[in-house]
Amino acid sequence: MQIGSVTTPFGRRPMTLALVRRQIETREIKPGKTADKWKVFRDASEARELLGLQDRSLAVLDALLSFYPDNELRQDAQLIVFPSNAQLTLRAHGIAGATLRRHLSLLVEAGLIVRKDSANGKRYARKDKAGAIDSAFGFDLSPLLIRVDELAMMAQRVVSDRFALRRARENLTICRRDVRKLISAAIEEGASGNWESIEATYIGLVGRIPRSPTLGDVSSILDEMELLQQEIVNILEIQQKNKNNSTNGDHNGRHIQNSKTESINELEPSSRNEQGAKAVVDNRPKRQPIRNFPLGMVMRACPEIAMYGPGGTISNWRDLMGAAVVVRSMLGISPSAYQEACEVMGPENAATAVGCILERTGHITSPGGYLRELTRKAARDEFSLGPMLMALVKGAGDGGFKAG
Repeated sequence: MQIGSVTTPFGRRPMTLALVRRQIETREIKPGKTADKWKVFRDASEARELLGLQDRSLAVLDALLSFYPDNELRQDAQLIVFPSNAQLTLRAHGIAGATLRRHLSLLVEAGLIVRKDSANGKRYARKDKAGAIDSAFGFDLSPLLIRVDELAMMAQRVVSDRFALRRARENLTICRRDVRKLISAAIEEGASGNWESIEATYIGLVGRIPRSPTLGDVSSILDEMELLQQEIVNILEIQQKNKNNSTNGDHNGRHIQNSKTESINELEPSSRNEQGAKAVVDNRPKRQPIRNFPLGMVMRACPEIAMYGPGGTISNWRDLMGAAVVVRSMLGISPSAYQEACEVMGPENAATAVGCILERTGHITSPGGYLRELTRKAARDEFSLGPMLMALVKGAGDGGFKAG
């Protein structure tokens, strides 16, 4: 490989410390290192957005590589190519001269090639008596060999992100369809609930989908759409179970009234320890437990609680519940208030509620009183975690969130 001192660009092109660093790096390639030039080119093509390159830039890079005679870039080989602009234009599919110069500059800025200019700015090679190239001036391809592993990782990342985006968009399409049809069914069949507000939330989410969304855009909207879907399912599920319990209660009541084989005293013995006492049948409708939201959603909505988990992370529900105990004490929530929340909501949902309170602690005067109020509403089936989590996921304003 050609080794020489650091050179500065010809003409008005400025010198930068980045160019100095890249020229120094070209002299530090590990001995014996090789890479397939077309494999490197494919990786650079995949990573073009990360490198800040356009399709025309890749066409110019392709043309430059075509002037390198071997398929392998080698540390011990001459890695400088010296085509004229006319030759490059021909191999770059007739690209205009000004466009060619602009994309050559982009390739230099991206760190894929380095200029090695002669005294007069011409590109040429000087050969020794044996006919071998002694020195050359043109474009040094050494950065491609230096960055072969980095470019491969960048390409893998781009491919992975592209796959993740495609999967996220598919999931959003399915979730969006499900939410739309669930809302329509609930309205058409007269299910109780504030469906106008829920539909407005849905329309707002759909309206935020960009024409060309990024993975971050889709993931954020998908999180909120899934929370909305879970909230709708919770509402409909609780209504259905309450309806079933009411029907069963009426049936059991009629059965007891019509039974003539046992007296009231036999059904309700004076002492549970009395021999022969029969268990009391409680026919009152039971409150339906709050459904747990996925842990991943909870952590996206309540990231602050993670620092109180083992090693500053939370990987399962046990970690979250342990962190909630620490946060409960820190926020001044009494053990009895938290215990009651666990009994009414379930331990997972109580821990989630504490995580939500931690996120908005600056807007809540009394965390303990607030948790007790949530617990009372949950006992009356008037509370759901969905709106709280959704407000946190989409970065609600400074006002306190509503529980209900």
